[in-house]
Amino acid sequence: MKMLTVENVSKTYGEKLLFDQISFTISEKERVGLIGINGTGKSSLLKIIAGLDAPDDGKITSAKDYSISYLAQQPELDLDKTVLEQVFHGDAPILKLMRGYEQTLLKLNISPSDTKIQEEMFQLQKQMDALNAWDASTNAKSILMKLGIEDFTKKIGELSGGQKKRVALAQVLIAEPDLLILDEPTNHLDFDSVKWLEDYLSRYNGSILLVTHDRYFLDKVANRMFELDGGNLYSYKGNYAAFLEAKAVREENEAASFEKNKNLFRRELEWIRRGAKARSTKQKARIQRFEELDEKLSSGKPSSEKLDLSLNGSRLGKQVFELKDASKRYERKVILEHFNLLVKPGDRIGIIGKNGAGKSTLLNILAQKLSLDEGEFIIGQTVKLSFYTQESEDMDENKRMIEYIKETAEVVETSDGKTISAAQMLERFLFPPFTHGTPIRKLSGGEKRRLYLLKLLMTAPNVLLLDEPTNDLDTQTLTVLEDYLEDFPGVVITVSHDRYFLDKVAEQLLVLRGEGKIDSFYGNYSEYLEKETALEVQKTAVKPTPPSKAPEKEKKKRLTFKEKKEWEEIDEVIAKTEVKLEEIAAEMAETGSDFTKAQELMQQEKELNEKLEYLIERWSYLAEIAEAD
Repeated sequence: MKMLTVENVSKTYGEKLLFDQISFTISEKERVGLIGINGTGKSSLLKIIAGLDAPDDGKITSAKDYSISYLAQQPELDLDKTVLEQVFHGDAPILKLMRGYEQTLLKLNISPSDTKIQEEMFQLQKQMDALNAWDASTNAKSILMKLGIEDFTKKIGELSGGQKKRVALAQVLIAEPDLLILDEPTNHLDFDSVKWLEDYLSRYNGSILLVTHDRYFLDKVANRMFELDGGNLYSYKGNYAAFLEAKAVREENEAASFEKNKNLFRRELEWIRRGAKARSTKQKARIQRFEELDEKLSSGKPSSEKLDLSLNGSRLGKQVFELKDASKRYERKVILEHFNLLVKPGDRIGIIGKNGAGKSTLLNILAQKLSLDEGEFIIGQTVKLSFYTQESEDMDENKRMIEYIKETAEVVETSDGKTISAAQMLERFLFPPFTHGTPIRKLSGGEKRRLYLLKLLMTAPNVLLLDEPTNDLDTQTLTVLEDYLEDFPGVVITVSHDRYFLDKVAEQLLVLRGEGKIDSFYGNYSEYLEKETALEVQKTAVKPTPPSKAPEKEKKKRLTFKEKKEWEEIDEVIAKTEVKLEEIAAEMAETGSDFTKAQELMQQEKELNEKLEYLIERWSYLAEIAEAD
C-alpha cells in the first residue's frame, strides 16, 4: 500500500507559528479535506507536502516511486504555450511521452518524408501503446472540454484568470499521481463543472488532499478531514458533516473552548442536518447521533454571548433598484435584452449561470459602474451600497489592521443599540486581539479578503452586492458571514457558484441562460437544481415517436409486406452498425492530437448509438408481431 507520512513537521512565517510538530499519514485512496481559518497555514502545508517549500523541522517520507501533483491557488503557467502544450507539461512519464509524441507529430506534418522523424514517430507510438497513452491523450481533451476549455491551440496568455485555473486543474488531473493536492479547485468553476469534478474525484484511484470553501463539495468528496487550529492538526474520519459533529463534541469537551464558537458550530450543525433536500436520506443512526449532540449542546450552560453581527444599517426606503427594458451588449455578445427587474426591500437574490453569461456585468450595472446601452436604471434615494468585488480594493499594505478598520469607523452600532469598537469587530471576524497590530502585508490572501469584507460591512450599508464572496474565504469565515446576512435588514444580491452559500443566503434566483435570456426562480439553489433535474428526466423519458414507427402492436395482427422485408434485413443492419461503431472507436484511439477529427468521430459515434438504440427497439417490436403471426 502506497502512503505518505508526515512526522513532527513545524513551520513559522515571520514571527507567526503556523503549525507545530504535526504528524499524520495519507493512505491509499484517502480523500482528505483540509480546513482552517485563513492564515493558519493550509496553503503552506500543501506546498511543503508538494515539495515546493521546506519545513522548519520534521520530515515527510513516501515510497521512491510515489508521485504528487499540485494545483496552486494562483497557478503559474507559461504564457507562450498553447493549452495542449501546457496540459502535457510535467515530469510524469506519461506526460513526457505525450509531449514528445505531439512535438514529433508536428515535425512529421512539416516533413512527412523524413525517414528519421518517421522512425522516431514509430518508436513513440510503440511507447504510447505500452503505457496505454492513447487513452490518456483522449482523456486529456475530454477533461479540458468538461472544464469549459474547447480551443486547445489558444495561447495561455490569451486566457482569462478563471480559464488559466481550469487549464492548470486539467494538467494535474491528467497526470493521475498517487497524491493529488488541490488548493481551492472549485474557484472559477460553474455548477456543471463542479458537479463533474465531484464525480471525477469520487472515482479517483489515487489519494487526494484538498483545500476548498465549498462545503457541499467537501461533503461529497472527502472521507477524512484535517483541521488546522492554533498550530495543531486535528484528524476526523468522514466528510464535512461528520467533521461538524466531531468538532462540536471536541469543543464541548475542551474547558477553554469559546462559547461563541460553540454556538457557531451548533448553528452550522443544525443547518447541515436540516438543509438541502438531498441530505434527507441520511441513515437513521446518523440522524439520531445529530439529535443527541444537539440535545447535549442545548442542555449545557446557556451562552453568555450570542454571535450578533447584525449592525445598525442605514434606513432603506421602498424603492431599491428597477431595470426597465434594459439592454447591454459587448460587441456581438448579448448580456441583457429588454430585461425588466424590480428589487424590493428585504430581497435575497442569487445570480447564477455559466461562466461568461454576464453575472458580474449585471452586478456592475446595479453598482453603477457600468451603464446600459438601452433602457432605464432607477436607484432609490435611500440606497447605501457596499460592493464586494472579486478583486479587493487597493490596500495600503504597510498599515496595521486596526488602523485600516478605523479609517471606516472607530465604533459601530448593532441593531439592538449596543456599541462595538473596531477592535471588537475584528475579533468577531476571527482576528484575535494579539493580531490587530499586524501590518496588512503579513496577512495571507484569505485574511486580506476577510479584512476587506469587514471594512465594507462596517460602512453600515442597506444594500449588499457580493461578487463571488466565497472565493478565498475559509469555511468558518463563511459561516460568520452567513450568520451576519441572516439578520441583515437590507437587500442582498450575490453572484456565486457556491451551492451551500446560495442555499443559506438566497431566496430567489436570477438564472442567466446566455444571449440575454434571464429566468427567475423563487426558492433556494438546491430546489432549483431539483426542478431542473426533474425537467431533464422528463425530457429524456418522453421521446418523440419516430416517423416510421408502426401503429400500436395490439392493433396489428400481421406484418405488412414492407415490415416483412424490414424484419428480414434488420439483423444485418444491426450487425453492420455495431461493426461501424467498433471501427470508429479504433479510429478515435489513433487520432492523437487531431482534435477536429476526434470531434467528428465523437459526433458520428453519438449518431450511430442513437441509430442502434432505435434499431434494437424496432427489432423487439417486429419480433413480437412475427412470433404472433
